[in-house]
Amino acid sequence: MIEIKNSQDLMRLRRLALASQGLLQAQPFGRGLVGARNAVNHLGYVQIDTISVVERAHHHVLHSRVPKFDPAMTNQMLLDGDVFEYWSHAAAFLPIDDFRFFLPYKHAIKSGQTHWNKNPDKKLMAELLERVRLEGPLRSRDVETKVNNRAGWWDWKPAKKALEQLYMEGDLMVCDRAGFQKSYDLTERVLPSHINTSVPDTEELAQHMLDQQLRCYGLVSLKSLTYLRRNTELRNTMKGLVNERLAQGLLESVQLNNGDIFFIEADAFDRRLPNLSNRLSILSPFDNSVIQRDRLRSLFQYDYQIECYVPEAKRQYGYFSLPLLFRGEFIGRMDCKAYRKERRLEIKFLHLESTIKQHGFDDAQIISAFADAIESFRQFQQCDFVSLTNASPRTLILPLRNALEALD
Repeated sequence: MIEIKNSQDLMRLRRLALASQGLLQAQPFGRGLVGARNAVNHLGYVQIDTISVVERAHHHVLHSRVPKFDPAMTNQMLLDGDVFEYWSHAAAFLPIDDFRFFLPYKHAIKSGQTHWNKNPDKKLMAELLERVRLEGPLRSRDVETKVNNRAGWWDWKPAKKALEQLYMEGDLMVCDRAGFQKSYDLTERVLPSHINTSVPDTEELAQHMLDQQLRCYGLVSLKSLTYLRRNTELRNTMKGLVNERLAQGLLESVQLNNGDIFFIEADAFDRRLPNLSNRLSILSPFDNSVIQRDRLRSLFQYDYQIECYVPEAKRQYGYFSLPLLFRGEFIGRMDCKAYRKERRLEIKFLHLESTIKQHGFDDAQIISAFADAIESFRQFQQCDFVSLTNASPRTLILPLRNALEALD
């Protein structure tokens, strides 16, 4: 077991995690559409989210890693058959070559072992499936149905529920998107013919998940490997697989000062890693690197919560604060909003962690890196101007505003 006893070893472990995520290199996956495709394949998923105060999460994740990325490229990858949509721990774009590893979940829903909608309308589902078969791709808004006494987010109109059920069971796939309006078609008409559709057993699924997460996270824990999966058989199989690889010398365990244990590939700790640069990254709250909050807190001592689901009076940092990464450390968070009609990006609140001095960063260094990052981020949001409303510590407000004014 490797024991992390000093700051140098901890920094190396953090660099391994960030390099595996493609967050240290300038263009780890390439540029443009090719880079976006490579990024999805490496990361294993890109979460889809509807919140639009800034550019949506699935575009933001790719923008953070792929120079010359354009939001239209996500749907282009869908149309080209490079990715498909399905449920990972949340709705996501997934590598098309991983299609077969989601078949067990689809079959569990279809057989009733797992419930997506507890009372699916089988008659309506059959009618809609036949309509798609005869007429081609269908959107939920193309189907006229009436429903009374609608209440709650889950009370979709019956056609929407039926289409989603067919999608979750695997009869339909998303074949196109116009914003958040999905078009569904028969799976056999959407899925490229070369894709393997054999159903993996639990052992094979566990192997795939372990290999994928070692690749894209660098280090894993038993909890993170089956994140939000309630499948007891899968969890037990994963634990057995990890122990087997430890015994074979293929994995090593790493223990942090707080007692948390992670697993890395046997040569990973001594692997050559990218150097740290002065590039500051503005990340999505749904970025793959921060979505597992316990792991983030344990490894980086960064306590992060997305507050859009928190009552306004109880928010500490803002509705949709974005993590800020600089030289291998999470140094702060930024709550902002893009006013697209005005082409203005408002930084409602920029908060820098009290720990930045401990890392040896000075204010001028961070302000310069932040100004460079916000210039790229402004363009990504299709905004021409940036304004700063508030910041902490408050002594940074004036120099930050001066740096932002110099961008105009």
